[in-house]
Parts: sequence; C-alpha cells; structure tokens
Amino acid sequence: MSFDRRDLLGRAAVLAGAALLPSAWTPALAQARLIQDPFTLGVASGEPSPRGMVLWTRLAPRPLQPDGGMGAAPVEVRWEVAEDPRLRRVVRSGAQLAVAEAGHSVHVEVAGLRPGREYWYRFRAGGHASPVGRTRTAPDTFADVKRLRLAYGSCQKYEAGYWGAYDHLVADDPDLVLFLGDYIYEQAGTDKGVRRHPDAEPVDLAGYRVRYGAYKSDPKLQAAHAAAPWMVIWDDHEVVNDYGGDQDRLNTDPARFLRRRAAAYQAYFEHMPLRRHRRPVGPDMLLYRTLDWGRLAQFQFLDTRQHRPHRTCDAQSDGKAIPDCPQRTDPSRSLLGGAQQRWLVERLETSQARWNVLAQQYLVGEIQRPRPDGRIYSNDGWSGYAQTRRRILETWRDAKVSNPVVLGGDIHCFIAGELELEAGKPIASEFVGGSISSLGASNADMQRLQAANPNLKFTEGEHRGYGRVDLTPDGCEVTFRAVESALVPQSPVRNLAKFQVEAGRPGLHIA
Repeated sequence: MSFDRRDLLGRAAVLAGAALLPSAWTPALAQARLIQDPFTLGVASGEPSPRGMVLWTRLAPRPLQPDGGMGAAPVEVRWEVAEDPRLRRVVRSGAQLAVAEAGHSVHVEVAGLRPGREYWYRFRAGGHASPVGRTRTAPDTFADVKRLRLAYGSCQKYEAGYWGAYDHLVADDPDLVLFLGDYIYEQAGTDKGVRRHPDAEPVDLAGYRVRYGAYKSDPKLQAAHAAAPWMVIWDDHEVVNDYGGDQDRLNTDPARFLRRRAAAYQAYFEHMPLRRHRRPVGPDMLLYRTLDWGRLAQFQFLDTRQHRPHRTCDAQSDGKAIPDCPQRTDPSRSLLGGAQQRWLVERLETSQARWNVLAQQYLVGEIQRPRPDGRIYSNDGWSGYAQTRRRILETWRDAKVSNPVVLGGDIHCFIAGELELEAGKPIASEFVGGSISSLGASNADMQRLQAANPNLKFTEGEHRGYGRVDLTPDGCEVTFRAVESALVPQSPVRNLAKFQVEAGRPGLHIA
C-alpha cells in the first residue's frame, strides 16, 4: 500500500507541475482556433483577498466527453479584469495556457487590485469570448467593515431536483457564496428524480470530469458562480458516499480506494476556483484554510473527510447508526486529524475578528436518536468523534473567541441550534442551511428529533433552499430561504425562518 501511495504521489506531482507550467508548450500550439464555443461550463471566481482573487474557467466545447472535446493540444486563454460591467476600464489582463493534463482548466491568480470593491472579468480563447463574471476583493486586513452579506448552500443532487434556489441566491446579491459540500453526487442513475445523470458512476478521472461537466452545464449554477466569489469545501459525494480517510463504506482495499480518491480530488481541483497551490498531489489535497473579511469576520473552512481515522465503532453499526461506545469519546480520535485540529485551535486562539464563522459540512451539535434498546448516534459526523467537538467548544470558551457561529450542510434539512458544554449555557449558535436539491426528511421526523435534542431550536426537512447571513459589528442575522418546489425548474422563494445572534451574547433568537 505504501508503495502504491508513493507512486501515486510522485506521478501526480509531475502531472500537476506540467499542467501549470506554460513554458512546457510552444506559443505556436496555443493559437489554434476552436470551431465550437469552449466556455460551456461558464466562469467562476473565488478565494478573494484584499488585492485579488482566483478566476476560473475550463475549456470544454463538449462537456460530456472526458477531455471536454479538446484533445491533447494546449490552448492559450486570455483574461481581463475591469472596473465596470462592460469591461471598458480594464485594470489587469494576461494569458495562461490551458493544458490537457489539467483538463484544460484555468486558475488565474489576479493580484494588484484594490481592496473591498467589485470587479468584472472575462476570458477569450480560440476566437471565442466567455460570459462576463462579477467578483470582488476582500476588504483590507484591518478595515472596519460595516456589513457583509453571504449565502451558503450544499447538497445539489442533479437527479433529485432543479436548482431554482440559485435564481433567488443571485437576486439576494451576496458579497460572498460558501458551498459546504456535495457539489456533485457520484451514484449512478436511478428511476427516481426529475432528471438523470448522463453517465455511469465515476471511478476514474475521466468519469469524474464527465460528472462535473454535467453539473456545471446547468445555467442556474453558472449564473450563481458568475455573480460573486465562492469559497468551497467538499463532503463525501465528491468522491463516494460516506468515505473517510482511506476507506469507503464498502471497505474497499485502501490502495484501490486511494487511486479513486486521487482521481476525484484532481477533478475537484480542475472544476473549482482554487489557488494553484491547492492542487492535489495524488490522493492528498490541502483544503482547510481561513478567509479574513477585514476586522468583521474570520471564516475557518474545515475538511472533515480526508484526515479522519476509520469510522467509530464500525463493527457495532447498523449503517451509520451506532450505540454509545468507548471509541466515540476517545480523545485520540479526531474527525479533523491531528494536524488540522491543531491548526484550527491556533487560528481560533489568535483570531482578532468580531465574528468567527466555522464553515464545515455537518450539524455539529450532539444528536441522539432514542429507540427501545437505548440511544444511537451517527458515526459519520461529529457525534462519532465527540471529543473533537468538545475540544473546539473548550477553545471557544477558554480563549474567549469572539462570537463563534457555525454553518453546515450534509443532512438536507434546515436546522438551527445552540452549542454548549453545560446545559443552558450556549457558547455558539449553528445553522444548517438545507440543501439546494437533495431530498430531506419529513417534518414529523424532524419534530421527533427536535423533541429528543433540546439543543435544536428549529427544524424543517421538507423544503429545499439555502441560507443567507447578514453580518454587522452588532449582530448576525441568518435567514433560511426555501423554494416552494425543487421539482420544477423555476419556483417562488420565501423566508422559512429568520434568526438573530447579538454580538457578545451567545445563543440565537427566532426573529
């Protein structure tokens, strides 16, 4: 296994380097004209900093082919950034080669811009121009920011529903969008749902590229990417359902699974607006990181899949459900892995931000499900690694971290709750923002769950949608936005619930 892993790492490093070095190709090869529009997957931006951001596109005139219809030749892609939507006042421009080894994806790291303002951008390649995208830089590091609006979502299963939620997310005009995992779903097509995955379940790079090609061809998703910069993290379905570390739910041979994980991570990087130093090396990819928004907020983004040990009490489990067991509360077992957990504690202890927003995949609070033979827990999230959660809550408390708030996804339901070490003494509030399209649970089931877990203050499982967060120095307002139906392409939206968190006073209030 170790030999296979080293071999994967070595080969991936060579490919990653070659794919991002323009000097590897001659300019003559880069000037070929393309018969078809190569910008079928749209444009995106992400990773905003006070002086720049990442601009992304991928050339794919035929997005449902593994190579996007591009073949092996590199293509020069020109880009420009302007201060106006018509791109008359261009302030930065350049060129980059899109090469086959990186799926003809482009990750432009723009620098030299002004902090805290909007910009517009466009790509050109092979005689074609991309759509125009809007982005923005983060405020200056020590800026006293008065407001920030962000939207967050997760779980957009292509087959389960349409993505009408994005129409309303764009209309909400967020400064920033957070996507908290399950950008694609890997399963093969089923008889249920409103549309079908057009390909078999991906297990290699070609398969994952086709799956992303299907998802990113959706015009509503493209419009959401073009409206604001995104910060992205993954969950399990970007690789395979319920995986963790080097193990999937089927207990596939680890060496074989790591080859699949390497392919999935490479495809993820090729399709996300990530900085080039985030590119994977074989089955390893560094995704946890922070984003500062002036003095107003620091976001800590977690990776809860790649670094965890094998599932808690797996031999005793019935699917994801486990009884209580010593492994569940073993402090040596971390959902984040040792290095990431130490990193997070250090970031929390040193943060000077007014608000500290933990962006991750799940409901963090302890969830117990009663049954006749005792209470059960999930071994797939924080409840399977209870001491990891406790360490974070203790850090918030002991380091007097300013105004911690948690955002999550994964469970396809809207949930608001409080996090505490002692009953009745909340340390932080958390908000799970539903799902863009993946099916949830009945409200009857959600009410039973809420009754068994007093830390939950609001639950709703029958609607799809997203969360909207408005931050000011004095408060955090979270609105759950739900479409009437995700079974039709376009649907009205309504505010399902609204919550207030007052700065300096832990706990949420239903507005």
